[in-house]
Amino acid sequence: MVASNAKYPMPAHIRLPVAQTPASSPPPSPRLSPRLRYGRSKSGRVRGLEPPPLPCLQRFGRFLLSVLLRRHGVFLLVPLIYISGMLLYMGSVSPVVPAALQSFPPGSIYRSPEVFKHLWPAMQTTNESFGVLAAWQPFNGVYWKPCISPQQTLRGLQKSSGFIVVEANGGLNQQRSSICDAVALAGLLNATLVIPRFHYNSVWQDPSSFGDIFDEETFINTLSEDVKVVRQLPDYMMERIGNNISNIFKVRVKAWAPATFYLQMVLPKLLETGAIRISPFANRLSFDKVPPQIQQLRCLANFEALRFAPPIAAVGKILVDRMIQHSAGSDGKYLAVHLRFEEDMVAFSCCVYDGGEEEKREMDAARERSWTGKFNRTGRVINPGANRMDGKCPLTPLEVGMMLRGMGFQNTTPIYLAAGKIYKAEKNMAPLQQMFPFLRTKDMLLSVEEISPLQMGKLQKTNAGYAAE
Repeated sequence: MVASNAKYPMPAHIRLPVAQTPASSPPPSPRLSPRLRYGRSKSGRVRGLEPPPLPCLQRFGRFLLSVLLRRHGVFLLVPLIYISGMLLYMGSVSPVVPAALQSFPPGSIYRSPEVFKHLWPAMQTTNESFGVLAAWQPFNGVYWKPCISPQQTLRGLQKSSGFIVVEANGGLNQQRSSICDAVALAGLLNATLVIPRFHYNSVWQDPSSFGDIFDEETFINTLSEDVKVVRQLPDYMMERIGNNISNIFKVRVKAWAPATFYLQMVLPKLLETGAIRISPFANRLSFDKVPPQIQQLRCLANFEALRFAPPIAAVGKILVDRMIQHSAGSDGKYLAVHLRFEEDMVAFSCCVYDGGEEEKREMDAARERSWTGKFNRTGRVINPGANRMDGKCPLTPLEVGMMLRGMGFQNTTPIYLAAGKIYKAEKNMAPLQQMFPFLRTKDMLLSVEEISPLQMGKLQKTNAGYAAE
């Protein structure tokens, strides 16, 4: 008999009652596992009814399926593996789309040769003029009138505000337009104009000066009552700038600036320094946002003051006389076309024609040669198709010919072609000469002896051709 001690209570597991079982009674057997009931083996098959073993391929498939079912995360990797494989495959294979399946916006691709091939049979059988001969007749009995009105010009010099020095840049038309704008600006600011300088262009590569192209005396004398023009800055001004034109205060002007900009921003600086320089000056004066009397100065400069220098004028007269001789069938009348399809024009336009990879290499080289880095700037996007749709691509000789034929000019029309060196001339000029056999250029009309004694530069030769228009 065990005595209990209240001070040290017995643990609970010791206090549990002890069952009185006979020593001979065996312990109870554990319950059978549910998987082993009803005569099933540990594999789950009924004893005595096991199916024959499966082939190896089916067993592998079941094994793979069981792994996928047990490990659901594999399902997330399968799409990623598939997509990664497709990207790697597409990156290693260049996409080749059949030409028949490629689609381009209408007007974005140069297709003129195809159009000409289709229209040429009709051109050969049709030679109607559509009344185009009326182009040489006055409209409603009124001939073209000059825009100059002496009553609207300034007429009368005022105290000079200072000297203006401009640099005419660009091609022939831009240079001529810059000179006319310079005359207008000098009249607007009551300034003295220094004979414009020509920017040494990387395309022209010609150091010709104003006097090599135009008659300086005629220019100065014609404008004498409206704008004071001098050949160079006076000595005191040259001493002030250290005999260096580049030391003159340079004004930066945005394209097509209105007259108010010059009056408010440029005139005060001109009065302060006594001389300003604007370079480049092409397209730096608005056409319409100037007073009427200033527009008159533009007309006066363009149609009266600007006369070609005597050597160029003489060559131009020879060209005109010989074109009239070759136009006897049309009463001495001929059509002058200023074709702009030189290499620099094609390159600057960033348009694509039908020259393929060779054309692309030549145009890339021409752009880099004449405008280094301009077309490779970061962020600059060149879209040849959009340029063509916007009408910014120079017309090829073929397109000019089709346009003239469409206007009604017959294939017997005498044409004088004023142009520089045409890009791929042998190929591109052939269809134009095919449509207009009586086409002439200055090289066809002048002998080498008639040009060489003049010692003309590139600008002078081009202006001589321009003089015949």
